[in-house]
Amino acid sequence: MKFNIEIECTPEEARHFLGLPEVAPMQQRLIEEIEAQLKKTVHEMDGKAMLEQWLPIGMKGVEQFQSMWTQLAAAAAGVQRNRKPSDEGGADKGRKP
Repeated sequence: MKFNIEIECTPEEARHFLGLPEVAPMQQRLIEEIEAQLKKTVHEMDGKAMLEQWLPIGMKGVEQFQSMWTQLAAAAAGVQRNRKPSDEGGADKGRKP
């Protein structure tokens, strides 16, 4: 046997009905504290230090990442283009292309 009950209520009404705590004031205080700390940090920090913190790998890491993808692409393209019948093995060995 199945029962389906549909209740229309706001989230606040549902929290009150289920006995859950009201978290909106706590969330608002927390957001205000985070915003104040972020503003303080941004004003105290210079641009270079901020970028180093936000991008810990720095430009060298970005260059290494780009180089890795370039090498992978070149290797994939090279395997496709440079494949010879004699490299594949089997009955084709010894046959001229």
